[in-house]
Amino acid sequence: MSSTKDAYREIFDAYSPDEFHTLSNIKRFMECLVADPEFREKLTANMDDLAPVMAEYGVDVDPYMMLPLFSSKHLQYRDKDEEAQWPLSKMWSEYMQKIIAHRDMLRDHGATEVVHPSFHKWRQRQISRGMSELGASGPSITHPIVAYELCDGCSVGCWFCGISAERFQGYLPYDEESAPLWRGVVQSMVDHFGDAAQTGFCYWATDPMDNPDYDKFIEDHYHVTGFLPQTTSAAPLKDVALTRRVMALFDKYRCVTNRFSIVNLKLFRKVHAEFTPEELMGVEIVAQNTEALMAKANAGRARERKAKLRAAGKDDKIAVHDDDHSTIACVSGFLVNMVNRTVRMTSPTRGGDRWALGYRVYDERHFDTPEEFSAVIDEMIKRHCVNELQPGDRLAFRPDLEYTQFDDGFEVRNSTQIHTLCGLPYSAHLGRLVNEGDMLVGQIQAELIADGANVFMVCETLQHLFDIGIFDDDPKYGGIGLRPVLIETEIIDSASVAAGEVGRA
Repeated sequence: MSSTKDAYREIFDAYSPDEFHTLSNIKRFMECLVADPEFREKLTANMDDLAPVMAEYGVDVDPYMMLPLFSSKHLQYRDKDEEAQWPLSKMWSEYMQKIIAHRDMLRDHGATEVVHPSFHKWRQRQISRGMSELGASGPSITHPIVAYELCDGCSVGCWFCGISAERFQGYLPYDEESAPLWRGVVQSMVDHFGDAAQTGFCYWATDPMDNPDYDKFIEDHYHVTGFLPQTTSAAPLKDVALTRRVMALFDKYRCVTNRFSIVNLKLFRKVHAEFTPEELMGVEIVAQNTEALMAKANAGRARERKAKLRAAGKDDKIAVHDDDHSTIACVSGFLVNMVNRTVRMTSPTRGGDRWALGYRVYDERHFDTPEEFSAVIDEMIKRHCVNELQPGDRLAFRPDLEYTQFDDGFEVRNSTQIHTLCGLPYSAHLGRLVNEGDMLVGQIQAELIADGANVFMVCETLQHLFDIGIFDDDPKYGGIGLRPVLIETEIIDSASVAAGEVGRA
């Protein structure tokens, strides 16, 4: 069993039955606070006597023991030593710290440094780029290496869908033909990536509840990989029996939190009526209803809605909070549609004119058998996981980064991060050359070396800047390392440098 899975189970095992009951009711309180405007109004109007409000919403805790969670007068004590005066608030804060720590463990769990170094380095570059590029979304993305679609399209049709899911066309039945193919594909991921294949999940531009055999597929995933994948559904009440079977698998295996996406207030209240606080302890309620205190990702249909509002001269705000939530995409790896038998290689990016759905697509292939699937994965990695800069690669900073020149170097920044390179003899010169945006690696190396720079330091610096993801390697515009650029100008490579043919060390 993986340490990631053990760590998650330990979060829940640490609580006594009474503590578990209390924690689940704090969670229900927080769900109402985020999703339900009437609940928020009643809290404000009845701060002197909140017991009737708690009884009305079925929340079995003393709200005065957790004031820093919701009282504007007490928010300043959240996550401070003083929070101990409100033990339920402290209990919730400590629980959330454990959940966030586990989320970060999931990101680390996708590492393949030993079993597949080239893919690992590519994925690490996507993680670094995401932390810089994706604003508020960056830290929450765990970059799982694979997602499987068990349907073609989605029946829910959320107006804000960040990946603009197509209409539902059908699902993959769990039968004598599909089950062996499914297990073979999942096994191929294990063969390629080891335990990192445990980060996979079984939805994308689909809803799990559209496939009546969904629970059979994910239990197979557990038996092949040793990990029960996360389930996120915007239709948890479509087939309550199926939802309960999935929740029972969670109770049995305890690997990772599931999620219900709440598309309207009516669904939110029905979910709370259907499931007890204890039953929902393993489910994150993602309040996507318009009244909720959550932002919509500026990608897909939500981005289209904002554009239409602006075109009509209206306020383009589509949620109560409208922060820098840039994408709902998360996979740095492979999107596998089991119905159409296609594989795409992808990574998250900011929703925009380049990639409206908030993720890059590097490649797409078809497969019919597990063997063909394995070969496709190998081909994609060979083509796209090129992790060393080549002399013919054209360099530019990412378009979201603003460049500033200093006497001894430069910085590139956006609203999320500042990247600075100063102090090296060639820092300022390097920054100017890359900022021009039309020079090749070999040309930049040649100019810096001709100016007296140490060739090995130059190569190391350029490679480092590439590794942390600040160069524009977007595959839509040729990427870096995808295709050699043929030019007439002399360019240098590491072999000629090592032989002393160009420049000086």
